[in-house]
Amino acid sequence: MGSTTTSSATRGRASGASRLSRSARRKFLGYFPAGFRDQDYVGSERDYKWQAHLQWREALGDATLRNLLRQKRFTEIAERATRIEGRTNLLFSFEKMALRDGVKGRGAPLFAQGLYSFLHGDDALKARFEAWVDTLAQLPRRQTRVLTWPVATVFGFIAQPKTHFFIKPNVMRRAAEAYGAEFAYQSRPNWETYASALALAARVRREQRDLGPRDMIDIQSFLWVQGSDEYPD
Repeated sequence: MGSTTTSSATRGRASGASRLSRSARRKFLGYFPAGFRDQDYVGSERDYKWQAHLQWREALGDATLRNLLRQKRFTEIAERATRIEGRTNLLFSFEKMALRDGVKGRGAPLFAQGLYSFLHGDDALKARFEAWVDTLAQLPRRQTRVLTWPVATVFGFIAQPKTHFFIKPNVMRRAAEAYGAEFAYQSRPNWETYASALALAARVRREQRDLGPRDMIDIQSFLWVQGSDEYPD
């Protein structure tokens, strides 16, 4: 399967792709010649994120999270969520500490109920995201603020990688520029910026569809390669 993916990836240009998006594609394939099935890619970029998702499904899937809420086990929900995230390198250390402080005490029920509404509520995604941002803004703060883009997007990304995107602002801004795409960035988490990120993710999925992206993990990783210092041009 790897050779088929490689030949498809190296010969094809996704229809409608711009010069910059084709350049981004070449950069990604320069690091991972077999694209999203490349073993180095899976080992370095995809697997730990997918493992976090599997752990989430086991520990905080819809039914489990709902039952924990009914039992008012808010602290346990917060501890499970931060434990799963803590096994990844998605948040900076200061964000991890701020989050752990924020979900203690009175922050636990705020976080747990807000998390469930964000992931499984009946409202449109825009309303759910805005409510989630408001929840994070209300969490107790000791030294560093809890509400950052990585914190606002990490749990959706881990829990529902078919739907949600993870944003590290500086990398995302550089990646969008490298891809020749607009990214309506504002420093405080907000729906307009998040919708802009989702639109960019949809464009990447469409233009790189012959590489076979499975979910937002692959799309986020593709853009990470474009904007991170870990992958110089």
